[in-house]
Amino acid sequence: MSATRTIAFHTLGCKLNFSETSSLSRMLETEGFEKKEFEELADVYVINTCSVTDNADKECRQLVRRIQRKAPESLVVITGCYAQLKPKEISEIPGVDLVLGAAEKFNIAAHIRELTKGDSAKICSCDVEEVTGFHASWSVNDRTRTFLKVQDGCDYNCSFCTIPMARGKSRSDLIPNVVANAVELAASGVKEIVLTGVNLGDFGKGPDGAGTVQSLSGREENFFELVKALEKVKGIERFRISSIEPNLLSNEIIEFVANSDRFMPHFHIPLQSGSNEVLGAMRRRYKRELYAERVSLIKKLMPHCAIGVDVIVGFPGETDALFKETFDFLHALDISYLHVFTYSERDHTHALTLGPVIPMHIRNERNKALRNLSYMKMQYFTEQHTGETRKVLFEDHNKNGMMEGYTDNYIRISTPYRADWANQIIDWAL
Repeated sequence: MSATRTIAFHTLGCKLNFSETSSLSRMLETEGFEKKEFEELADVYVINTCSVTDNADKECRQLVRRIQRKAPESLVVITGCYAQLKPKEISEIPGVDLVLGAAEKFNIAAHIRELTKGDSAKICSCDVEEVTGFHASWSVNDRTRTFLKVQDGCDYNCSFCTIPMARGKSRSDLIPNVVANAVELAASGVKEIVLTGVNLGDFGKGPDGAGTVQSLSGREENFFELVKALEKVKGIERFRISSIEPNLLSNEIIEFVANSDRFMPHFHIPLQSGSNEVLGAMRRRYKRELYAERVSLIKKLMPHCAIGVDVIVGFPGETDALFKETFDFLHALDISYLHVFTYSERDHTHALTLGPVIPMHIRNERNKALRNLSYMKMQYFTEQHTGETRKVLFEDHNKNGMMEGYTDNYIRISTPYRADWANQIIDWAL
């Protein structure tokens, strides 16, 4: 081992995972570790996992094998959702030294100090019911945009989802803490904060300022109160709401964003299916009619607003006719783009008891159909704004002489790199 221990990170999955990895990295650097790129040689490799799909599980195994080939003496630490759900399975992967569950991931430094290569894999997992604390985290990408975690866990029980088993009950930071983090990020030069969480609209539950859970009656905070508090933070020019359930996206939030100079005209609202029958089987908490109402109000108040949609194809029992309901519903909605997920079976979920099971080739065909629809939606949305001048925040990445940024309403812009435009908001003629 080198005198200063080196550490490298790899993140699988969602923006929440990226924000947590970034915070773990900063925390370990303050503990004396030197950060390396994942492709470089390091004393310790940390893989922060997802377990939403089987691909994430497989990718974790592939990454461990790569580390074993290039650095067989290095320590390998696995954390994240896959680690919480299947710690024993991960511990049996050759080369894994430590498996950290949800409650232990932020104690990573102490665990690494006790590790010795060659011992059997150590599991520091826990009953998910014990996962009660909240740890604020954020990812900083060249100081332009950061993903700020303000909520974790979920109390919903969707029939396809393992997230409540992996991350525990819904809990969130306190509004004064979030505001203080935003002020700190503003001082570091960050221009845009994307608010993230597992069930962001459920903000307000969970631990008190001491990090211990208190009764819900002890907190009167909610997501709308958070949004109003952040609007007053000086120095942050843009806020975005990463993803919010349609039943938690209230009219007052939509109206506030419509009248805000800082909250961007951009919503990402999970739908999962455009069929009420499938939504019922998924145990979602709304019907398609509510979803359509939310989209209608947004576009009435903000015709220029971007709306992204999550949708799952191939859920058990999704017949051709029910999939056509989803396709036609999305085709008719005034939305901007889709994130399409192919249903994959997850252990210990209610969906495993449902049927009939959709063959994988049909799932893939439906995925392709909706991705094509998404492409057409984004093309149409972009064309609607041709001739307008909108504000673009450019990122400080020189990619083969080009730089990228996003308009306020989430249209991606690419232009030849100019150093003086990095982390600046520029008026751009579309």
